[in-house]
Amino acid sequence: MPNTYSQLYIQIVFTVKGRKAFVKENFREELQKYISGIIAEKKQKLYAIYCMHDHTHILVSMKPDIAISDLVRDIKSNSSSFIKEKEFVKDFSWQTGFGAFSYSKSQSKNVVDYILNQPQHHKKKTFKEEYIEFLQKFKIEYDEKYLFEFYD
Repeated sequence: MPNTYSQLYIQIVFTVKGRKAFVKENFREELQKYISGIIAEKKQKLYAIYCMHDHTHILVSMKPDIAISDLVRDIKSNSSSFIKEKEFVKDFSWQTGFGAFSYSKSQSKNVVDYILNQPQHHKKKTFKEEYIEFLQKFKIEYDEKYLFEFYD
């Protein structure tokens, strides 16, 4: 789209179905590289990714020619197939839904640091606490019965 300029930084958060600890350290980096390739193929720019054992955080800058839901659908669908094909986990799938939170360029470094330090962060806070904090911080109305399955 000529004459279209944008600066959209989006943190995407999604979880493993059943919040099972399926993402193991022995293939986490390979999965992150695969997801990075999906994002690059969609011509979006990845700033940070961290796949925890039961959820994933991604920071991307997005062009306005793709819907966030389409990007997340492709990431989840393709990475789920990848995990099964590589036989990392036999019965793997992501939960339906995701969180998407927007940031300014000036906030992007802090978000990158936050994402890359997920293991340390979760020593102090559960994923449920973290996710609800995001919803409250961004003043997003929600109904608890429609949130991810939480087992913390």
